Amino acid sequence: MRFDVITLFPELFAPFLAAGVTRRAYESGQVDVRLWNLRDFAEGNYRRVDDRPFGGGPGMVMLAEPLARCLAAVKADRGDDAPVVLFSPVGPRLDHAGVEGWSASAGAILLCGRYEGVDQRFIDTHVDVQLSLGDFVLSGGEVAAMALLDAVARLQPGVLNDAGSHQEDSFNPAVDGLLDCPHYTRPEEWNGLKVPEELLSGHHARIDAWRRRQRLALTARHRPDLIAAARSAGRLTRADEEFLAGL
Repeated sequence: MRFDVITLFPELFAPFLAAGVTRRAYESGQVDVRLWNLRDFAEGNYRRVDDRPFGGGPGMVMLAEPLARCLAAVKADRGDDAPVVLFSPVGPRLDHAGVEGWSASAGAILLCGRYEGVDQRFIDTHVDVQLSLGDFVLSGGEVAAMALLDAVARLQPGVLNDAGSHQEDSFNPAVDGLLDCPHYTRPEEWNGLKVPEELLSGHHARIDAWRRRQRLALTARHRPDLIAAARSAGRLTRADEEFLAGL
């Protein structure tokens, strides 16, 4: 799959693409990331990409014309009809199901906004999808683009050391959509705190039961909405419901 990123700060992506386990996806080409500097498509000595908003107010607005020229170059280079994604509070929140959809796609063109926003005429004409990371404001779309790329990359075959690692991720609807359980490693005792005995028992059924109860308890305490969703989807067993009732 291929993701083209339109940004004013392509240098932000260099360390991101070369670090961590997900770099395998970028180095192998499983997730082909290409960066496009918007200023290369701006005119004038100053390569201006923004201007003051009509009607007044604070901040600057990204100009439609440089964006349109850059997008045309990206589409010509791709040779396909990839969707244009703008990271914006207008869009729905990106979730695990959405990431799985993108991870099975041919990719997209990611537009990283800056300043006060993007000229609405460009959005109306060219943007196919708007996505949000949550109810907070970032200084630009680059962090959001990296979040999407990272989430997609780790789902590609061979990227994680253990092929089954992402199957137990929090929010994974393919399992149950619950939060993940707590994890422990050596030593068995640290600062007077011991690893739960169930995890040291070597009894797989007992370990699985402990992890299931922990997932249910954590989710009920911190994200009851996920419990409700799992219940509605029929992903909770009778034993799960009995445990939840006793909390």
